[in-house]
Amino acid sequence: MGLLTFSINVTLDGCVDHREGIADDETHAHFTRLLDQGGAMLWGRTTYEMMESYWPLVARGETDAPPALKEWADTLETKPKYVVSSTRSDYPWTNSHHLPGELRTAVQQLKDQTPDGVLLGSGKLATELDRLDLIDEYKFLVHPMITGHGPTLYQDGLPSTRRLELLSAEPLSNGAVAMHYRRVG
Repeated sequence: MGLLTFSINVTLDGCVDHREGIADDETHAHFTRLLDQGGAMLWGRTTYEMMESYWPLVARGETDAPPALKEWADTLETKPKYVVSSTRSDYPWTNSHHLPGELRTAVQQLKDQTPDGVLLGSGKLATELDRLDLIDEYKFLVHPMITGHGPTLYQDGLPSTRRLELLSAEPLSNGAVAMHYRRVG
């Protein structure tokens, strides 16, 4: 069985707005390495639609991008992508699949069939999956900024506090810190 790892960019004040943070070569290389290590991606519909509107164009060379972004796009293009949605079932982007059925069962089955693990990249979906006790690890890239706005990490709340064990903390030269935690208890 593979692990479900929630990974996202987050500012010091908890903002997870995709327009915030440092979007440089080092950041993209970091996330490309994470993607390479995992067996699949898992997103909610909104995140999937945001991603599908840009990254396939970069992978096909229809949009100019620096080498680090092109590498991310190429890696993402080949990776299996699973989407949780109650309103959409058609996913034309390469290697994209609808994850139907009851959420707990569907995600547990995905974990069971993906020994290299599943990388979760949607904040709202992460809240729901954490409520179901399905997230095993957290890999946050913490950016050195305070935005003063949302959306924020877990803004819809959790039923109880999550205790985490620090596995690693790696500073990047851009000032961000890659934090890797495992859930305990």
